[in-house]
Amino acid sequence: MKAFLAKIFAKYIVNKEQKWINNPLETQDKILNELIVDAKNTKFGVDHHFESIKNYEDFKLQVPINDYEGLKHYFDEVIEGKPDILWPGKPLYLAKTSGTTSGAKYIPLTKESVPSHINSARNALLFYINETKNSNFVDGKMIFLQGSPILEDKNGLKIGRLSGISAHFVPNYLQKNRLPSYETNVIEDWETKVDRVVDETVKADMTLISGIPPWLIMYFERLIKVSGKENVQSIFKNLQLMVTGGVNYEPYRDKVNQLIGRKIDCIQTYPASEGFIAYQDSQKSDDLLLLLNNGIFYEFVPVDEFFDENPTRISLKDVEIGKDYVLILNTNAGLWGYNIGDTVRFTSIKPYRIVVSGRIKHYTSAFGEHVIGHEVEQALQKTLEKYPASVNEFTVAPQVNPTEGLPYHEWLIEFDQKPEDITIFNQELDTQMRHQNTYYDDLITGNILRPLVVSEVKTEGFQHYMKSIGKLGGQNKVPRLSNNREIADEFYSLNLITTN
Repeated sequence: MKAFLAKIFAKYIVNKEQKWINNPLETQDKILNELIVDAKNTKFGVDHHFESIKNYEDFKLQVPINDYEGLKHYFDEVIEGKPDILWPGKPLYLAKTSGTTSGAKYIPLTKESVPSHINSARNALLFYINETKNSNFVDGKMIFLQGSPILEDKNGLKIGRLSGISAHFVPNYLQKNRLPSYETNVIEDWETKVDRVVDETVKADMTLISGIPPWLIMYFERLIKVSGKENVQSIFKNLQLMVTGGVNYEPYRDKVNQLIGRKIDCIQTYPASEGFIAYQDSQKSDDLLLLLNNGIFYEFVPVDEFFDENPTRISLKDVEIGKDYVLILNTNAGLWGYNIGDTVRFTSIKPYRIVVSGRIKHYTSAFGEHVIGHEVEQALQKTLEKYPASVNEFTVAPQVNPTEGLPYHEWLIEFDQKPEDITIFNQELDTQMRHQNTYYDDLITGNILRPLVVSEVKTEGFQHYMKSIGKLGGQNKVPRLSNNREIADEFYSLNLITTN
């Protein structure tokens, strides 16, 4: 019965969403106007003269691009429990994330922004159901692995990880199907948690599994080991769908399918504490539908201008397909000119679809090449298509001062299955990188760099590294790229590199 009703509801929601999909620019203009009107009497709105803003050009003059540090004095007042600082009233929650020079970040979630997080996760599934007509998975067991749902209380505000906060909004009709148990979800130690999840699910009829790709791989490997079965398919015969987020799924797809024992449908999503930004609305392509009616007004800065004194700053109507932009958010949670740190690339403008191309802080440009995440992922994927192998994880760092020869890019790769000829594999990977990035190609041609070097990481090396820095599991992931040797040197100091 649930599966039947899901199809009817899916059709209704998809038809409803088409209204803003078909009117993207008007929708974004409306969002910007609503945000300005709603926040004009807040402290931020008064400080930045919202009452004088009539259009986007006015907005750019009044509101600078910021990151968490730039808005921190406002966030501090929000955390103290003061009302009407960044958004009217007080937020319902503060989503705690790791990361800045000031330690943890606390991102407000308001009564206006919370529904967009919940509804977007739901709608990603409904678009899938409407397109594929497959809704049988709603009758089986589902894993939504989340952070601990136990929330702290500070100055009358509830604080927790976004995934832990989201756990309080799982609809009743899914509660019976949901695993792991509450008792397991509250476990903080990641390895203990995964072991408990395996214990609770190894004999269940799992039909949907949700998690970031590195976690899926870790979970599947332990599941196979505990069960003694050949692959996940022989454990979960009715597994139909995976939902991933946080990182590009493509580099992990072959490994995940290998562990499962067959290809499986996957919905990629782009959620963040700052807002639910995009999801994959069709199985016919891997790009993501940018969500334009979610209380977020988007801005974009070309990556190659971002560190300029006066970079170009544009709205949706001026974006170009194939160009990389730093993503800037203005939201109904009170984020203004906020640099989320991600770079995106448009693949379509009818409708507006994107891929996440990297992190503005995660790049390699020791020699002016500015290589970003999308480029290294594409180069590796195209190499694997020509010379099959299985890659668990990888990261790239510059080697500026080698003991001999020219500098180079070092790729730290953990293979599950090595290529037949590693030398040819390396050569092809370098060729693909030269196709992806013309500056890199110029550096190789000009004998400023020598071709890249692949260093093989020991089995489970990336897990050992993440554990060593206290970031194993959850939404934590190793950066694809670094502009220094900190991560690479740590791999060597931990003896995680195979010596040939």
